[in-house]
Order: sequence, then structure tokens, then C-alpha cells
Amino acid sequence: MDLGLKDKVAIVTGSARGLGAAMVQRLAEEGAKVVVTDIQREGAEATTAKLKQAGFAAHCVVGDITKAADVQRLVDETVATFGSVHVLVNNAGAPRDKYLVKMAEDDWDLVMNVMLKGAFLATKAVMPKMIEQGWGRVINISSRAHFGNPTQANYSAAKAGLIGMAKALSMEEGRYGITVNCVAPGFMDTEMVQALSTYEVIKEKAIAAQPIKRAGQPSDIADAVAFLASERASFISGEVLHVTGGRYG
Repeated sequence: MDLGLKDKVAIVTGSARGLGAAMVQRLAEEGAKVVVTDIQREGAEATTAKLKQAGFAAHCVVGDITKAADVQRLVDETVATFGSVHVLVNNAGAPRDKYLVKMAEDDWDLVMNVMLKGAFLATKAVMPKMIEQGWGRVINISSRAHFGNPTQANYSAAKAGLIGMAKALSMEEGRYGITVNCVAPGFMDTEMVQALSTYEVIKEKAIAAQPIKRAGQPSDIADAVAFLASERASFISGEVLHVTGGRYG
């Protein structure tokens, strides 16, 4: 199926590794020109080099998504390199899981700044270009955690906020041919999760709670993002696509 993404320009925040790296890979496979951006220079440059070696059009911009100047530089460099920006995936995240009584103010602020402020800054920066060209896709990476998880008051609040933001912006920007949606992953078998000392326990509990009895893979999220970024999803906006193996609450 042709998703209509050939030569579209896509920025994926937090794309040095994990879900973000899978997203840029999938979008590149569909013919998009992709911008890898992350605060982690080594990982971002390695992911970009891998894409280029495979023959894809890719560019790397290292920066802090919580800094307005860095975000504007990201967008300006994207337009200078590839001519425009058509797709923005707000994927950057920074979990700091603790029970509320042990959660420091910095734990709250970091999660909110990376996920919500970062999505606000990035979306605001790309919107004028999308409005000008009359076409755009903004995809916020939320989480099943928007329903709530213990030890994740900050994370759950931020992920729920991304959904509210998407619904509001879908109403604002639809007149310009711009859709705004969310993907909400469930348990994903990523490098970050695999590195946890409790990985096997977490995985077992998650799969037990899912109707589909396997761990989610980064490619599952990348496929959902590619669909929502495509022409095939042009009449879908303000929605949340749960990719959770059937688990919701």
C-alpha cells in the first residue's frame, strides 16, 4: 500500500534510539526524508549514519527539546536541508517514576518539560510552515499510562496532557489540511525496558494483562505512526490510536 509519504519531510523528536529510531526507520522506508533529533549526540548521529548507509535521506540535529532556541534551530535546519517540514512526531520523553510522596519537584518538572513543553515548542515552530503549505501531520506519542499508573503521577499526567493538546489542535488546524493525533503504546520491548532489573517481571505482568499474548515491538508503534502520517489517514484527526495488545485500563 502506498502511504503517500515519498519526499515528505518528517521530524521525530527523541529519535536516537528505541521507539523514535524505529519511527524514523519506518518513515524513511516509505520514502520520507527524516530528521533525527535528540539531546544524546552519540545515539542520534549513529542512527542517522545507519539510515544514510541504507540509502535513505536523513539529517541529524542535536538539541534540547525544552529550549525554544534549540527547537527553532531544529526547524530552520530541517527546512534549509530538505525544503519543508510535513510531519512532526512528538516522541521525546523522560520518565522519573516514584510514589508521589517521594517525588521531587525536579522529577515533576523534567517530565512535564520534556513531554509537554517540548511538544508545545516543536508544534508551534512547525505550524507556520504546515499552514503555509496547506498540509501537515502532528503525532503525539502518548501512552496507555494516560489511564493512570502507580508511581507515575507525573508521567501519566504528561501523557494525558498530550492527548488534550492533540484534541485542541485538531480543532484549530484542520481548516489548513493539518491533522493532529496521538499514538498510545502499551508495554513495549525496548532497550530501555530490557535494561531494567525487573524487566522479566514487568514483561510477564504486562503480557498477562493483554488479550494479545506477546510483547509490543518498536515496529508496532512505527507502523501506527506511518499510517497516521500518511494520506490514508487524511480524514482522521483528534484521535488516540492505542497500540497495546488490547489492554486499556
